[in-house]
Amino acid sequence: MTDLPTATRTMRAAIVAEPGRVEVREVPVPNVGPGEIRVRLEGCGVCASNLPPWEGREWFQYPMEPGGLGHEGWGRIDALGADVAGFSVGDRVGMLSGHAYAEYDVATAGAVVRIPDGLEGQPFPAEPLGCALNIFRRSGIGAGQTVAIVGIGFLGALLTRLASEAGARVLAVSRRPFALQAAQSLGAAETIPMDDHWRILERVKELTGGTFCDVVVEAVGKQWPLDLAAELTRERGRLIVAGYHQDGLRHVNMQLWNWRGLDVINAHERDPQVYLDGMRAAVDAVASGRLDPTPLYTHTFPLDQLGAALEATGSRPDGFMKALVLMGAG
Repeated sequence: MTDLPTATRTMRAAIVAEPGRVEVREVPVPNVGPGEIRVRLEGCGVCASNLPPWEGREWFQYPMEPGGLGHEGWGRIDALGADVAGFSVGDRVGMLSGHAYAEYDVATAGAVVRIPDGLEGQPFPAEPLGCALNIFRRSGIGAGQTVAIVGIGFLGALLTRLASEAGARVLAVSRRPFALQAAQSLGAAETIPMDDHWRILERVKELTGGTFCDVVVEAVGKQWPLDLAAELTRERGRLIVAGYHQDGLRHVNMQLWNWRGLDVINAHERDPQVYLDGMRAAVDAVASGRLDPTPLYTHTFPLDQLGAALEATGSRPDGFMKALVLMGAG
């Protein structure tokens, strides 16, 4: 074990003190226990799933824990707990943890992936990159298929690249002109403004000879995009629910789903081993050059501007794809 007593060591950590307000406080550096790894964080990606706790819901309790909500961290190993093998202090890693809006966080050894030297200096929010690889795997996208991706944010953009690289014909649907331009640069064959439901249907019908799409990925997490995605899926096609639906119940057109015989796949994972597999696949994809996410990291903030990072993630200003909080910025 390489940990040192932390009684006299402190770190800066962001705390959501109440809805819409973040404080940065000095708190104790977390101890590392058996089977755990402590990481001195370089940064953490900002996830849209953070928005409801940031905005406030009656079931959340405030103030939240130091560093809480941050789960897309990466950095260098600072300490190893007992029984940890295969890692060394100083290794650069991506991690799946829960308090990464801070200068240090702890994860189990089974939730950490090594970042190779060839990616030195590049941000690596392993969790969302791993999600994209897992969703792509479960979608069954392959060469010769026509694939619609509804919603071109960070996830939709990554999936556009992965699908086009696999030989699929990608139709990218988004409300933002900037996102459509990004999708085109990532290999989308067609870009369609997400403005009018019937206009989109008619355009996709025209592009597919009336059959619609083999696979449709809904990557927004709202009711209308889910409805639209189902209607864009051909008979016996696959509807992939990748959007994170966290603001209440959804209604589905079961008559349509039945009539077309859709295969509906909820592409969210909960098994830690599957998460880890996706993160490892993401490391391989980025290290090999198959996937380059760096142009999608469009907005960076220091830790004490986490509130601004969350605001940008919610409002998505022009040119926005992904916000990162960088611990060394300021």
